[in-house]
This record gives sequence, C-alpha cells and structure tokens, in this order.
Amino acid sequence: MPILLTGADGYVGWPTALRIADRTDDRVVMVDDFSRRGWVEEVGSVSATPVADIDTRLTAAREVLGLQNLSFVQGDLTEKSFVDELLTVHEPDTVVHVAAQPSAPYSQINGERANYTQHNNMQSTRNLLWGLEEAGLTDTHFIETTTTGVYGAPNFPIPEGGATMENGGERDEVPFPAMAGSWYHLTKAHDAANVRLAHSQFGIPTSDVRTAIVYGTETEETREDDRLKTRFDFDYYFGTVTHRFCAQAVAGYPVTVYGKGEQRKPFVSLEDAVEGLARLALADPDDRPGDHVVYNQVTRAISIVEVAETIAETGADFDLDVDVEHFENPRDEDETHKMVIEHDRYDDLIGEQRQSFSEGVTDIFETLVRHRETVTAYEDRFLPSVLADGAE
Repeated sequence: MPILLTGADGYVGWPTALRIADRTDDRVVMVDDFSRRGWVEEVGSVSATPVADIDTRLTAAREVLGLQNLSFVQGDLTEKSFVDELLTVHEPDTVVHVAAQPSAPYSQINGERANYTQHNNMQSTRNLLWGLEEAGLTDTHFIETTTTGVYGAPNFPIPEGGATMENGGERDEVPFPAMAGSWYHLTKAHDAANVRLAHSQFGIPTSDVRTAIVYGTETEETREDDRLKTRFDFDYYFGTVTHRFCAQAVAGYPVTVYGKGEQRKPFVSLEDAVEGLARLALADPDDRPGDHVVYNQVTRAISIVEVAETIAETGADFDLDVDVEHFENPRDEDETHKMVIEHDRYDDLIGEQRQSFSEGVTDIFETLVRHRETVTAYEDRFLPSVLADGAE
C-alpha cells in the first residue's frame, strides 16, 4: 500500500522520504509545491547547501541508493480539489504530513504573513483529514509533525500530550492547553486539536509527533551523494538557533547569547527525527496505534549557553576561533527556565539516541566549512532588523 509524504522537498521531509523508501518495497508518493524555496528567497536568503531540483534528487536516489519506489507529485495542499484527487488516485495506507510554513519569526513579520501561515498550515491539514474521511480511507494512519512549541515554557514537567485536570474532587485526562508563543506555533496547536478531533469523529488512527528544535545536516542516506543533501537554512527567519550559531562561527562572528542563556530548549537531531517518523510510517498495521497518540520527539533539553559553548569547542577542531558573547535579552523570557519534558513514548519508539548534540554540531561544521562562501555572502541575514526591512 502506498505511503504519502507531504513536504517532501523540505529539511525534514526529504531525508524522511529516503529513509522510508529504503526500508519498504511499497510506493512512497512525495508531495510538495516548493514553497519553502520561495519563502527563503523572499527574505533574501538561501540554503547553505546547494539543494538539487527534484528530478536530480530522484535520479540520485535511484542511482546511489537503489530506490525505485519513489515518485513525486507537485501540488498545493491548501487546494481541496488537489488533495481529494491525490487521495483518491493513490489511496495511501499511511500519510506522513510534514508540510508547513515552519518559521515562527516569518509568521511574526506582519499580519499578511501571519494570515498566510495560519491559512497554509491549517487548511492543508484539514484538507487531508477531511479528504481521508470523504474518500473512505479512515483506516489510513495519519502522522503529523506538530511541535513542542505548543506547550510553551511552563514551570512544571511537560507531559507527553495530555494533562490531568482536577476540579470539584473529580479528575480527568484532557489535552494540554495551547500555550504557543507565535502565530506559527499556534497553527500547530490548532492542528493538534484538529487531528484529535478527526480521530474522535472519523476514527482515523492518528499520531501527533511534537517535534523539538531539529539540528544537523546529514542522515545515513544523504551522506552518500551531494545530490541527496537536504537544505540548510541559517538566516534569522528560517535558521534555528544551533544552525544560526554555527553559521555565525564560520563567518567569523561571535556566537550571540541573549542574557544569561541558561534557559533550556528541547532538541532532537535530524537523524533521530527522521528515524522516529520512519518507524511510525512503517509500523505493521497490527502493531501501530489504532488510537490518537502523542509523541514528544525530543532527545534532551539543552540550555542556550551550552549550545553556544559546544559550538565554540567543536569549532576549534575546525580551526575556528569562536567567541561566545552575551547581550541584553530583547525578549521577555525567563533566562533560567529549566525545561523538563517527558518523552518516554518517543524513546520507546526509536530506542537509543542515534546522534548526540556534539556529533550533530560536528556534521554542521563539516557542511558549512565546505560552503563558507555562501554563508559569508549572506551574513547580513543573521540580523532580524535587516531581514524585516528586506522582506517588506
């Protein structure tokens, strides 16, 4: 039975498609409309790693990895007619929904981009869920990557999905309340609620994979050939904190930590994130969850200052003299927040962690040193004020 994977041209989507296709003989149908390339271009930036076009990627997957079961469909998931035809033609047994506008800063630029982000992300998910119901595919396993950002930063251990509420002496399990801190993160909180509702109303088996901040440049499959590389964004809008810090180091800038930097954030390597999604996608129908299950796709919480110090230490191995500098924090946040987040279900899913944070940083430097000229050519993209002006 076919496996449908959305967002297949993206940072996580592309290597996940390779991993899944390498472990099954079933057809893996990839879907994307290449929006991510356009969003990054819009803010005046570029992927540090050259990203091959989809035809070149598919050719490399066949030649290098021997994958004959990958196919690609270009289309916009916000168009219900396209989604309905996609599901009717391919009748997937599993949907891995990775497609989204993923940047909180991009969603905060102005009202137009906030509206776009919310429409794009939530409309795509609704179309897929209703499409499964209307096509009679309610046995299809629906897997979506939401984000640990839906939890916010509460001062208590974050559960894996639900919470226990007590009132008037009565107790019950309820969904964790949306505590998102951006217009993007709120889209994933709404998605999480809609996925839960689709399971309740339609009986669709659903897995809500709340993914932490992802770091790294390589997976087992992408190492094999440059044509198989996934994208690597390092600008303020689309580059995550680890990626921006590494790019700053390669460009000769100090790593800029806001305030004390002792606040901890949840992280997971690209290799571990891909493994978790692949295992869910390939679970035997008799073994996969028939319920609605939440996974916190996290390996551990790391403080921002530890991120910076690890980058400085690893940078020395690449003959980089990396300074860590603290600046006044422009954000209203607890600079000492000790995030504790449960991830037992995710640990059970993947077993042992496949890549440590320091190993991931080493991968990043090996990649960025090769593409130093690209990073330095776009070094002004590190700064939000420049990007905001350029994006208008």
